[in-house]
Amino acid sequence: MKIDILTLFPNMFNGFLTESIIKRAIENNKVTINIHNIRDYSVYNNKQVDDTPYGGGAGMVLMCDPIFKAVDDLKTDDSLVIMMSPQGSVFKQNIAYDLSKKKHLIIICGHYEGFDERILSIVDLELSIGDYVLTGGELPSMIVTDAITRLIDGVIDEESHLNDSFSDNLLDYPTYTKPRVYNGMEVPEVLLSGHHENIKKWRNEQRILKTKEKRPDLMEE
Repeated sequence: MKIDILTLFPNMFNGFLTESIIKRAIENNKVTINIHNIRDYSVYNNKQVDDTPYGGGAGMVLMCDPIFKAVDDLKTDDSLVIMMSPQGSVFKQNIAYDLSKKKHLIIICGHYEGFDERILSIVDLELSIGDYVLTGGELPSMIVTDAITRLIDGVIDEESHLNDSFSDNLLDYPTYTKPRVYNGMEVPEVLLSGHHENIKKWRNEQRILKTKEKRPDLMEE
């Protein structure tokens, strides 16, 4: 998979690309992630990419021209263009699965007061990571990229994400490791039994119980 991210602040991605699973996925050629500075597509000598909104109002608005030029430069027949925006569909695990099967994603990081509405004419999908507003789309784009990358074949063991929270509208089951007893709290006996069928049954039951307790809304879905 190839992911191109359009941003006004490319340095924000330095640590993101050089640590943990993302780093290994890049090194193992499972994913290519390119960061592009939107200002490189500005037609102005001062690299301006924003201006005041028509009709008045606070803040600055991203212009059409640099975004259109950038997408046109990067887009292929296999591309899906995503805009990170608080107005978008809420990003969920099933969306991450669908996007992990795509060949090429172009992710646009919105910023400032917003973006010229005409940019949506070249966007295939608007995504939000929740009902709150951040200073820009950089952090959301990292979250989306991370969630997608770990689902790409060969990045992590398939078993590691098959039972992830939200994979089937249930939270993940409780997990434990050594020591067996800590501050009087013991590991459930079934996990020490070696009886794989009983362990599987217990874990399934725990997923349902935990979801009912912590996220009953998921059960309704």
